[in-house]
Amino acid sequence: MLNEKTQRPVVTLKDWHKFSVMLDTGALFPVWVGDAAILEKMNAEIVGGKVEFGGFGGTAYGTLYKIPYFQFGELIYPGLHIIAHKMELPCHMIVSATMFNDMIYEVDNRNHRVNVTIPDGESNVRNLVIRNENGKLIVLCTAVE
Repeated sequence: MLNEKTQRPVVTLKDWHKFSVMLDTGALFPVWVGDAAILEKMNAEIVGGKVEFGGFGGTAYGTLYKIPYFQFGELIYPGLHIIAHKMELPCHMIVSATMFNDMIYEVDNRNHRVNVTIPDGESNVRNLVIRNENGKLIVLCTAVE
């Protein structure tokens, strides 16, 4: 369900620790904006030290983590790469548009929902990796067969 108070596309993920996420259709990278200690309690491991990424009105820095398992509705992301960058937002995590590669997603403000449609032939299991190529962070998201 969308958060009616903030008027932002903030959804509580009931199937995944009841954390709230904000959909950012302009974001390339998923970003954990809550306390990084929560990630560590979920057995997330650091896979990259201080990384530079664009967003939030300029350049930002964070730590690259890999979450063993992340679920968004019917979508499953084993080994999800995410950048941890603490910010004061009405959510724990920013969900990026790249996480829905080859899918149809809509923000339904009237009914306070985010709807994701997985087209025929697409898997609900996704592989999202953030890596450094020639000094620039890139994100790859593909279906897992």
